[in-house]
Amino acid sequence: MSSSSLSFSAISRHVQAHEKEMPTQLRLAILRNIMLEPLATYLRYEALSLDCQAQVTLGDYDTVLQEAVAGAPTVYDQQTHAILIVLYLEGLSWDLARNFASLSEQAVENEINRLLDLCHTIVQGIRSKTAAMILWHGFLPSPYPALGIFDSQSHAGQSRMLHRLNTAICDVVRAVPNSFFVDMGHCLARVGSRHFFDHRFWHMNRAPFTLEAYAEMAREVSKFVRASLGKNKKCLVLDCDNTLWGGIIGEDGMAGIKLGTTSPGSAYREFQQQILELYSRGVILALCSKNNEDDVWDVLQNHPGSLLKRQHFAAWRINWQDKVANIRELAVELNIGLDSMVFVDDSAFEVEMVRRELPVVTVLQQAKEQLFQARFNLLACGLFDTLTLSQEDRTRGSMYTAEAERKRLMQATTDLHSYFKSLAMQVEIAFTDQSTMARVAQLTQKTNQFNLTTRRYSEADISQFVAGSAADVLHVRLLDRFGDSGIIGVCILRYQQQEAYLDTFLLSCRALGRGVEEVLLRHALHLAKRQGVRRVVGEYYATAKNSQVQTFYGKQGFTLDLAPDSPATHRYFFPLEEQTIPADPDTFTAIISPLRG
Repeated sequence: MSSSSLSFSAISRHVQAHEKEMPTQLRLAILRNIMLEPLATYLRYEALSLDCQAQVTLGDYDTVLQEAVAGAPTVYDQQTHAILIVLYLEGLSWDLARNFASLSEQAVENEINRLLDLCHTIVQGIRSKTAAMILWHGFLPSPYPALGIFDSQSHAGQSRMLHRLNTAICDVVRAVPNSFFVDMGHCLARVGSRHFFDHRFWHMNRAPFTLEAYAEMAREVSKFVRASLGKNKKCLVLDCDNTLWGGIIGEDGMAGIKLGTTSPGSAYREFQQQILELYSRGVILALCSKNNEDDVWDVLQNHPGSLLKRQHFAAWRINWQDKVANIRELAVELNIGLDSMVFVDDSAFEVEMVRRELPVVTVLQQAKEQLFQARFNLLACGLFDTLTLSQEDRTRGSMYTAEAERKRLMQATTDLHSYFKSLAMQVEIAFTDQSTMARVAQLTQKTNQFNLTTRRYSEADISQFVAGSAADVLHVRLLDRFGDSGIIGVCILRYQQQEAYLDTFLLSCRALGRGVEEVLLRHALHLAKRQGVRRVVGEYYATAKNSQVQTFYGKQGFTLDLAPDSPATHRYFFPLEEQTIPADPDTFTAIISPLRG
């Protein structure tokens, strides 16, 4: 249930009643120059939706610089997952916040530079103490700028200054590995300034925000945490009648359904536009509808008001079977987990059945009273938010369409080896650079099934690996006669003395079982050998989703270490001086790589 529909006391009771049931501990810290204790309770509430029990620690009032530079082991350490930095501009620069009209342009520039230096010192200080994700909350725009209506007309107005300051701080923050900028302006816009600020408590206790503001801030933070944990959703499964259009196509016919540019059909068209926005961000679309299949495709292809077309959908179950069975089949066909799916339907019956039988599937009911709140359902929830957006995301829909063609071809043959050869597969292995960092980072954040260690890295983290001399970052691209699957695999090799550690080894579920993982690993071994390494060490950390790769290293000629440092770690090694690296499979028409020999 959304925190906006519950009182603070109800939120507190819910947290106390349920957080002990959560399987994962999540440590969060808040550094601040204002009082915002209620935020901790709202963060703990939002953590429950991530199956986490959050421990939230607050730093002392207005000691952010000291805690960042000198450290604060009672507030944050290496086990902390995320550190929130919440600084109120009035407490840092009274002149910029409340005395702006009296400042010269030079005085404004001096203050901006001082705050940027402060920001740099704080984030660098924290990063030197911990690898935790840093979430810097931007300064809030003033609803009543210093120069009144003239403020927006002036290049030197307060509003433009705040925008410029936030943009510059964002650049400073994003340059530090695993650090992100939280745009508080979005939170303010959703709640509204009259409901966001509490001037009475600001003057009494230096607590400027309302409970509604804290709830919105916690929801925004949870989007970052969800993405960093790899818990963001991948697939949107949609009903059709009274969801993608108004009415029932089988009863009302093409002319009778509501879909177009005038009300009420305009609401359904806008809902389709929101779906297309998610599609362009890489969300997989699927249909699950009790309907005649020809009727559904007729609407999508031929109705003048429909924005969604057949090519946007990677898979579908349009029949009269129960939707629970159909959703299970869709997950198998798309090779994704049920917990990666979001199901949208207008029917309370269907929603409750899926919620009861498939509790790991997130369910959204698009009821008639919610028709004009499409953005609330699909965008504000943050279920699909990611920390990066790559070119592969923008073309994922066509990639899944091509994958469906491959599967149809595979079903028509009984000889798997011949099938692979018929695909005319080409593999390209390369060193990661500036142009591919975003996609590589994203794969570490999202890939769960074929992921040996499930370490999550930001784009800045990957940049540090690439820039340093102690590691190599490789990625692999797959192409075949159906199209370009893009970058679908990552290997990070860390070097330490005479050993190379496979810090990260992963492959997108779209490419499993075609031998790409074997090619990537073997070329990584060639690279390690070229670097003078004697032994390559691979580790497997068991998770709820990656059991299929438990024996991967053993099947590739690695030897199991019978005395690992941790009983939770399966460690394997490959002695390069004593053992021959296997040859690549013969099912690829081309393997392009600079790494052999």
